[in-house]
Amino acid sequence: MTTAVLIVAAGRGVRAGGDLPKQWQPLAGRTVTDWTVDAFRNSPLIDRIILVLHADDMHRGAFYPDALIAEGSATRAASVLAGLRALQGSDCTRVLIHDVARPLVSPRVIGDVLDALKTAKAAAPALAVTDALWCGSGGTVSGTQDRHGLFRAQTPQGFHFADILAAHLAHSGGAADDVEVARAAGIDVVIVAGDEANLKITTPGDFARAEHLMRTTMDIRTGNGFDVHRFGEGSFVTLCGVEVPHSHGLVGHSDADVGMHAVTDAIYGALADGDIGQHFPPSDPQWKGAASDIFLRHAVSRATDRGFTITNADCTLICEHPKIGPYAVEMREKMASITGMTMDRISVKATTSEQLGFTGRKEGIAAMATVTLVKA
Repeated sequence: MTTAVLIVAAGRGVRAGGDLPKQWQPLAGRTVTDWTVDAFRNSPLIDRIILVLHADDMHRGAFYPDALIAEGSATRAASVLAGLRALQGSDCTRVLIHDVARPLVSPRVIGDVLDALKTAKAAAPALAVTDALWCGSGGTVSGTQDRHGLFRAQTPQGFHFADILAAHLAHSGGAADDVEVARAAGIDVVIVAGDEANLKITTPGDFARAEHLMRTTMDIRTGNGFDVHRFGEGSFVTLCGVEVPHSHGLVGHSDADVGMHAVTDAIYGALADGDIGQHFPPSDPQWKGAASDIFLRHAVSRATDRGFTITNADCTLICEHPKIGPYAVEMREKMASITGMTMDRISVKATTSEQLGFTGRKEGIAAMATVTLVKA
């Protein structure tokens, strides 16, 4: 059984204001789309991500290399159908359809919808209406509305793939959401508990509300790492997983990769989980000459096991030689493959110490790194 999430991000969101569509506006230092995609990227229940973009935004798909990108249309229903068509011929059996403007969707809501699909053909989260409802006319109350049995709909809305594809193909268009499309095809939709934090960004004030909720519901941690290795015999140095030709090697118990060591210690630091030496003692002969990706993978697993996502890493290599620039992209690619991040979240850069200190005397290389971990 394969589960995909189809994130609808083709709208223009004019009510939110700003110079960009709301999904591309900043929210707590990242775009709304970044947060929404990560909510599903970090779920072990999701196998595939489909991102439906406006024709003018298709170039932004490059920022989500792990997602299948589909071009949307003029209406939401048509955009959803475009995403569903992109999944045809795949092994997808279940699909969640989610509004990109709901970046605070929780693992609990995702899990509850998918659990409901084990016995139902469709399921969607919603919140019962608890406030009194009025009718209005000319700025005054003209009547009341019975709130019994009324719900505020949310996403992701979940379906068996073949059923919702057939429903959309048969629908005349104009539906408010995919539940309406499903019901028009005779599909019963089970209601699961929604989440007050799963708000939909619609107006300018919603950005502030979302950021406030993020501050109160997210565990955000920053860690720093620092490492030094001196030069010794050799014809290359290993930096951030890449062998760089040089007149000397670096001396260390492992492969002496100062960059990877600094990033690894930054992750441990953010977790308050000791350092490399505690997890991989240099007194233990099994780590003699070991590749440092072993250490980094261990730190990443310690973070993910505790529910954290590594959102970015910044590594600075401090040396006079060798020159780092020609190898920086390869280093970022290597680090991205190990940490599971996209390259736009990994920085590897270099500086000199202006010929001061041991690095200035070309006696070795130092590295410093900063990482940020987030747990929703």
